[in-house]
Amino acid sequence: MNIEFKGIDHIQIAAPEECEVKARMFYGTILGLTEIPKPENLQGRGGCWFQYGPQEIHVGVQNDFVPATKAHPGLLVANLASLRERLTEQGITIKEDTPIKGRDRIFVSDPFGNRIEFLEFN
Repeated sequence: MNIEFKGIDHIQIAAPEECEVKARMFYGTILGLTEIPKPENLQGRGGCWFQYGPQEIHVGVQNDFVPATKAHPGLLVANLASLRERLTEQGITIKEDTPIKGRDRIFVSDPFGNRIEFLEFN
């Protein structure tokens, strides 16, 4: 069998119940991602979905929610400096971590305490 991986369709980020307003503010308004409709058969579960290019971020409700403070998505961006500025203007704390050669990167926490990495190749 020959399997070829093509890319990542989506990542799922867990959040507590009634997370939608905060998720829309952070992922939609602050980050500028486009909200897309959830499939009709999943709409009753809460949460919301966002798209950037061909990839999606699904914010899903988890009843026994605990923030992911180590595991995280790494989102590749263009113009990391502008994103840093936008996040700072919105009062979001920027966290630095060990540098990686060839990449500039920052970390933030989403409104639910989940770790998110933004990186740009340099």
